[in-house]
Order: sequence, then C-alpha cells, then structure tokens
Amino acid sequence: MNKHFIKAIGGSINFVSYFSPNAAAQLAIYLFSKPNKGKITEEEAPFLKTATQENVFYKNIPISTYHWKGSKETVLLVHGWESNAFRWKDLIEILQAQDYNIIAIDAPGHGNSGNKIFNVFLYSECINAVTSHFKIDSIIGHSVGATASAISLHKYHSPIKKLVSLGAPSNFAGIITNYVLMMGYNKRVTDAMNKYYLKHFEHEPDYFSAKNFLKDIQAKGLIIHDRKDRIISYRDALDISKHYKDSKLIKTMGLGHGLKNELVYNHILEFLND
Repeated sequence: MNKHFIKAIGGSINFVSYFSPNAAAQLAIYLFSKPNKGKITEEEAPFLKTATQENVFYKNIPISTYHWKGSKETVLLVHGWESNAFRWKDLIEILQAQDYNIIAIDAPGHGNSGNKIFNVFLYSECINAVTSHFKIDSIIGHSVGATASAISLHKYHSPIKKLVSLGAPSNFAGIITNYVLMMGYNKRVTDAMNKYYLKHFEHEPDYFSAKNFLKDIQAKGLIIHDRKDRIISYRDALDISKHYKDSKLIKTMGLGHGLKNELVYNHILEFLND
C-alpha cells in the first residue's frame, strides 16, 4: 500500500481512539491480522495436488495439510506470513529424494485453510493440532511460522526431536512495534492493543520472546538467518541463539529473508540426517 494511504488509515484509527480506545485497538489488530496474500494460485495448485490432502481441525477451523509419503522420519513444514505450503516446493523435492515423510500446511487465513484472521497464537494452536495428528518428528519453520512452532512446543511440550528456524523473529513485541511505527499509531491505540492481547492471550506481547518460549524446549535446534535480512533483523537470530541452549546458528550472506537456496537446504539435510 501507498505510504500516505497507510498513514491515513493510522490517523483514522488514532481519531477513533479519542472516543473508544478499545474500538481503535480492535480495528488496528484486525488490520494487523488479516493477510492480503497467500492463497493458492493456478501455478501452485498442480504441485500441491501431487500430495495427499487432508483437513486437520483446530476448533472449527480447517487447516489444509499436504502429505508426501516416505519411509523415513516425519517432517512438518510451516510457512510464514502471506505465503502457503507451495513455498517449500524445492525443499520438498529434496526431502522426497531422501525418502522423508513430509507434511506441509497452510496457515489459518492462508492457502486453502479456513479463517480470515491470522496471528501467531492461533497458528501455534493449529501447529499443535497437526503435530498431534501426524506424530511429527521434526519441524522446519520460516519466519513467523518458526516462531509459532516454538511457542507451540513451549506450551504443549510436544515430543519433537528437531526444530529448524529460518529467518525467524525472536519476539512478538518487535513485530508489533514495527507495525505501530508503520501505521503511526498513538499511545492510546498501543496501550489498548496491549490490553487486548492480555485479555485474549493471557499475556502482553512482551511475554512472547525467545527468553520465555525457548528456555524449556527439548528439541535440538538449527537457526539459519541472513545477515542482510531486511524483514527480520539478524539480531533476532542472535537473540534466539542466546536463549536456545541446544541449537546451532548459521549465518548466510545475500540470501534475503526467503532463504530459498541450495546452501540452506544442504544445511537442513545435514541437520536432519545427523
């Protein structure tokens, strides 16, 4: 969206906050939680149809899963914001060649999954539903998908053996801060947003940080992050590494936030095969 248009929306929500901070917060969080991209395209659909497709439900939300069967351990692929299971196509083909049992999912509000709203907490619950259904051994998550996976493991103590974190944010508060700055929200809006998260998710955004949701994870970790990532700072990777005791950090240069690269895939394979 045009920067001036974004600021105009932010200004309108700021205006609402003078009359009803709660209403302003709900509007702000709705905008923050509604993906505008990530549905399956005509070009992506044929590849995803090569998998066995099944809906796994979290409450009344259908989560689309894609299963490429193999004889080795089961790997779950968890994409990030405004994406879908197709983003893993190259890695899926590599894992297939190694005969891994592969599950990929579409996040709520993305791909073929249900719901119009997405947030990291809802995603973590859906991930838990999928890991329980398929008895997952390892998870590979990109960006907020990796963060949601870690939060899920923290909350449910799932017996996952390995977790790969690609370009992940280390804390939810940082994501909120970037959004608030982009929209130009005032303190009334931000305070009301914090109260909303406390009411609906039992904690304010600051709680959902690496030091809290990684400290008791038993899964062995691999963290890969690009030094020049313009979406999620490399400092987040350092923070994750600091608090994730049984993990290894690999720095790349020039691969961007997506990390779709043979070098990255080789690191992942080495980690899974170890």
